[in-house]
Amino acid sequence: MGKLSNIKILTTSAMLLAMAVIFGFLKVPITPTLEIRFTMIPIAVAGTLFGPVVGGIVGALSDIVAYLVKPTGPFFPGFTITAAIGGVIFGLMLHKKKITVVRMLIANALYSLIVGMILNTLMLAILYGYLGDMTKFMAMFIGRVPKELLMIPINTALILIIHRALKQVHVLDEFLSAKPQTPA
Repeated sequence: MGKLSNIKILTTSAMLLAMAVIFGFLKVPITPTLEIRFTMIPIAVAGTLFGPVVGGIVGALSDIVAYLVKPTGPFFPGFTITAAIGGVIFGLMLHKKKITVVRMLIANALYSLIVGMILNTLMLAILYGYLGDMTKFMAMFIGRVPKELLMIPINTALILIIHRALKQVHVLDEFLSAKPQTPA
């Protein structure tokens, strides 16, 4: 938690958390178990800027805070875990690494495969009681594949645009050289 003792990192993480919560409310429902959301973009930015621990914390807190602000059903900790794993994936793949289109595509592909296709499908199957019914589980999984494949280039482009904008205003330089501040 050393990074979160830095005021700039803490406040930026809080801002990204707030953005993730707001983005979570902006959704395009496709079916009862499939929707398009952009919640992961601020979580990915947190992981990219501050690493897997902060990315995971922002991811987990975004799910919890979103539920507290506007519950849309029962709270299910499985989605808190998958949101945290998303932040960890981007932190491991992109933090302190040269950001290229290929690296960003790989990070988004891993996120879509691990979180979007496998874990979120598993969590929905648990939530809806489909876990024992392989036919329903596979139908839900197969239904999610096209959406997740479509989101890989979209999310890659959006995160690259944000990354380039942050680079142009020298925000990345500031955080990459940020040293922990000790309280007075």
